[in-house]
Amino acid sequence: MRVLINVPSLKLLGGVANHYLGLSKYWNELVYYNVVGKRWRKGHRFTFLLLPYDVLKFIVKLIVLKTNVVLLNPSLGNRALWRDFLFLRIAKSLKYKVAVFIHGFNWDYAQKANWNWILKHLNKADGVVVLAEAFKKELIKRGIKKPVYLTTTKVDDSLLDGFDISVRDGVVKNILFLSRIERTKGIYEAADTYAILKKRFADMTLTFVGDGSELVALKQYVAEKRIKDVRFTGALSGEALRLEYKNANFFFFASYGEGMPTVVLEAMAFGLPVLTRYVGGLCDFFEDRKMGRITDSKSPLDYAKLMIPYIENRELTKQISIYNHIYACEHFMASSIAKQLEEILRTIGLIGLDTN
Repeated sequence: MRVLINVPSLKLLGGVANHYLGLSKYWNELVYYNVVGKRWRKGHRFTFLLLPYDVLKFIVKLIVLKTNVVLLNPSLGNRALWRDFLFLRIAKSLKYKVAVFIHGFNWDYAQKANWNWILKHLNKADGVVVLAEAFKKELIKRGIKKPVYLTTTKVDDSLLDGFDISVRDGVVKNILFLSRIERTKGIYEAADTYAILKKRFADMTLTFVGDGSELVALKQYVAEKRIKDVRFTGALSGEALRLEYKNANFFFFASYGEGMPTVVLEAMAFGLPVLTRYVGGLCDFFEDRKMGRITDSKSPLDYAKLMIPYIENRELTKQISIYNHIYACEHFMASSIAKQLEEILRTIGLIGLDTN
């Protein structure tokens, strides 16, 4: 099977790019990446000028690579959705099988979107892939007629190289928050939650890993509130990222909305208990109390109350660490997710074909 996947620049390390970068070592089929859209973080106002080039390159690769299935990767609510639908129309007009993998799912956008336009395009695809059961139900309710498949994001197998779960002794002193530093990721709630805990547990620390438009404002907020022992590392990858996971004792993720947040899966693989919210694909598997806590709240006081038992009970925390590590290794490793996605694409590629 020859698969052509449209991806953003892997140098940008966004959610979609990170997903396919992590899967690149584990494909069994002939998988080719086709970079579309902006190639740099700043000065991308003229990215649209790349579109004619991207379209021509896309068509050439379709033909030269003898593609069996095309995989497109839009987000519902992203302004580039129209661009991905353009690639969908081109591929279908040339008689190629097309799968559309919807990564992000903006619920506010979904409530006011032009669903006639969205369905007109999605129903041209041969299959749709999503990251949460709730997304699948919403698409079906809105009128999608094509098969909808569930998958997940992944943990790169190599990220765990050298990690030994026995290092988890149940002590909670360093809380890790890893995400884009944006208001909707719950960054200020994280700072306020930690401030509450710090008054009771003086040796507690908080580490923010990530970059984003709110980083300067968040640093100022922490300084003005005089919240002590907070570290900001910026965006990390490779060994530096691995060390932050190893050095953390608890993972806090209070995003307002997600698809399937890879950072939560990675934290679990490193044996971290997790406090998170009912967002995206987390609702499909996260076991409250077995993996940590999951809540609908956005209240720092509620978050602090949920975390205190894990700070005070080492045996409870150690038990959850082991459970999360085993669960993540059994369900989220990139080597397994690559095979799962290939099987979905193989099924989509056979739709409407006589296989006898």
